[in-house]
Amino acid sequence: MAEPIVVMKRYELKYLLTAEQTSFLLERLKGHMELDRYGRTSIASLYYDTPNYRLIRTSVEKPAFKEKIRLRSYGLATRESPVYLELKRKTAGIVYKRRVQTTVPLVEKFFAGSGDICAGGQINREITYFRDYYGVLVPACLIIYDREAYFEPGGDLRLTVDFHPRYRVSDLALDVSMDGLPLRPPGDTILEIKVQQAMPLWLTHILDEGHIYKNSFSKYGEAFRQQMLSTRRAG
Repeated sequence: MAEPIVVMKRYELKYLLTAEQTSFLLERLKGHMELDRYGRTSIASLYYDTPNYRLIRTSVEKPAFKEKIRLRSYGLATRESPVYLELKRKTAGIVYKRRVQTTVPLVEKFFAGSGDICAGGQINREITYFRDYYGVLVPACLIIYDREAYFEPGGDLRLTVDFHPRYRVSDLALDVSMDGLPLRPPGDTILEIKVQQAMPLWLTHILDEGHIYKNSFSKYGEAFRQQMLSTRRAG
């Protein structure tokens, strides 16, 4: 499947918000940014990893360069609905993302070691090299949240607020349910600010006023940490 293919390069800044900070931020954004046409959307991301969790173990060590691969759906997927395979790399604070539309059966075939994922081309070569370099890659963790996305009219600024972030490490398929264990305390959200250049001054003032500070946070990393703690307690 050749289209659509997306290549992204941008800074992604993350913040952990309380319910009160979330309300403050959304109120102050009025007049600066607009909610996109989808409103609040449930998103599920299925992360693939090696059987010994090499990718996430490396990521939580916060190296200068890290990478991950995930399969994303908007709402509950079916075998026929479009899903998006994303190869995400981060270096020097800049996120590079390769993304291609596909289907669940094609992705399963691809990770089983046969077939390409987007009918040739540079992105196909990058994703295939990633698969072959790490060897066996299997579903490792499912991250789910309810997202509101905002955009700045006429600008490149994008902002997302993720409500009810949750995860599971069983039933690792995009077509089962949107249920999971909580990643954050009740009412907390995850804010991501995505810019290609500098953050606008008006947004910096809002964040300062709301005591909203940048935080290094990975949803998959937090899920992995919680699962490791649960395993240790059970043992």
